[in-house]
Amino acid sequence: MLRTSPSGTMAPIRIDRAELRLVRLPLLAPFTISTGTMVDKTFPLLILYGDGIEGYGEAVCDPLPDYLDETIAGTMALLRDVLLPQMVGASFESPTALEKLLLPWRGHQMAKAAAEMAFWDLWAKSLRLPLKTLLGGTTDSVAVGVSLGIRTIDETVERACKHHALGYKRIKLKIMPGHDLALVDAVRKALPDASLSVDANSAYSLADTATLQALDGANLEYIEQPLAWDDIHDHSTLQAQLRTPICLDECIRSVADARKALQHGAARIINIKAGRVGGHLESRRIHDIAAAWGAPVWCGGMLEAGIGRAHNIHLSTLPNFRKPGDTASSSFYFARDIVNEPLEATNGLMPVPEGAGIGVTLDWKFLDQVTVGKETFAA
Repeated sequence: MLRTSPSGTMAPIRIDRAELRLVRLPLLAPFTISTGTMVDKTFPLLILYGDGIEGYGEAVCDPLPDYLDETIAGTMALLRDVLLPQMVGASFESPTALEKLLLPWRGHQMAKAAAEMAFWDLWAKSLRLPLKTLLGGTTDSVAVGVSLGIRTIDETVERACKHHALGYKRIKLKIMPGHDLALVDAVRKALPDASLSVDANSAYSLADTATLQALDGANLEYIEQPLAWDDIHDHSTLQAQLRTPICLDECIRSVADARKALQHGAARIINIKAGRVGGHLESRRIHDIAAAWGAPVWCGGMLEAGIGRAHNIHLSTLPNFRKPGDTASSSFYFARDIVNEPLEATNGLMPVPEGAGIGVTLDWKFLDQVTVGKETFAA
């Protein structure tokens, strides 16, 4: 039975209390991209309580503004000082109702996403439905690729071959100026038939057009975010000079950004990260407008732990997620995750966690060990 009010409509959920944690989870190995190196994954974790149910959301912000302009400190402050005081003690019929509370605040998509996605999980559990069902997804598993951080060429070739042999559907190489053409050439020679892509994390400019054009010969699926994190215009100029599709990541913070990028030919593929765009509602809008333009989307990753990874898997079941996502096995990044259920891919396919909501439960004992700060909010 679904939760309904006496009138037969969906009963609103009252958020009785919330818990905001700061979690530091060690990585198995340093992860290097063009903007720096991570040795652990530090992130805000939000737990909402209502009607005897718990809903989980994981923020994807970094300690410093080196991916986008949002930071852990800013996200924690907005959640602590603004969003959670408005949410706790209030009732919401659906994520759309909650969105009305979030919309007046400019920017801070990652903080909004943590709140919105935690409520999606709470809402889905209250309805006893998997999150994918409410989002409009259908499949029981999703195709996944792997993202390889910057290392030596020999190390990268070895790791690419290892993960290709494990069945991952796409190998993504992080690149930066001076660590690009020779790397891609070596991996392509080792894996002539593999699906390869590269991700620059905004490391290049239009002055590097000749270098990026040289990648056209590598038969790449796409070049991800080669230019500035906030510049759709220059990506349009570059795409006109490349055969290889550009995929935009950092530039896409909203459905309006996606529409402008597609309309002006700045990209042919869109990377959707729910945490980057404000949550699942905006992710669905981007998914739908990309489908209308005939542009495939895929689910990007931010080295999420089990809560964020489970959300990403459910989102990836929507039909226009036609490229493998970054939701590789959790054991690729962490010796131990904060959830009890293993999130492990087999032959490049990640099963969708079963059960209501996102389908995973917190390993509370381990979570306490890796929590470095905790605040509670009550009505």
